Amino acid sequence: MAKGKREVPELNSSSTADISFILLIFFLITTSMDTDQGLARRLPPPPEQNQKSDDIKLKERNVLTVFLNFQDQLMCGGEYIQVTDLRRKAKEFIANPNNDPKMPEKTTIEVPLFGPTEVTTNHVISLRCDRGSSYEAYILVQNELVAAYNELRNELGNSKFGKVYAECDEVQQESIRTIYPQNISEAEPKKYGDK
Repeated sequence: MAKGKREVPELNSSSTADISFILLIFFLITTSMDTDQGLARRLPPPPEQNQKSDDIKLKERNVLTVFLNFQDQLMCGGEYIQVTDLRRKAKEFIANPNNDPKMPEKTTIEVPLFGPTEVTTNHVISLRCDRGSSYEAYILVQNELVAAYNELRNELGNSKFGKVYAECDEVQQESIRTIYPQNISEAEPKKYGDK
């Protein structure tokens, strides 16, 4: 009796592509991606069509100029300071607690949950930096400016609602943001000095 060659049965691979596609979709949907975080900034509204350019000018007392030079030296309000002092100076400028005539002017507005409140809604922190300044120094300055707003908002939330800003509900947060709006203006970096 002659033994014949045994043939190995073929595998049906017609559904392999379908299974691979389903697995790919599954992993794309279930995998979380790391997202880059940027700096949160709110752009000013565009000027109205009939608004004159003279209407846009800000009073000098309402602007705090912060400048970072190519040697990473920080100038705030015309004097050189350390980055660690920037938060304190920014908080004082934003809040203007003593209604100093050299600081932002205060106006009384109606704020939900607070009633009539004196605020410095017209204040602007103008940040400029030299193209030669380091990215690390720039981020440190940004962090200090944002921290100044965060501390003021947390202090107000604690005193009024007994909790920090992040724990307040949406209406409370909106009221706090009305009192301390984040107004940071950034100019395009220019080459001011030689490196």
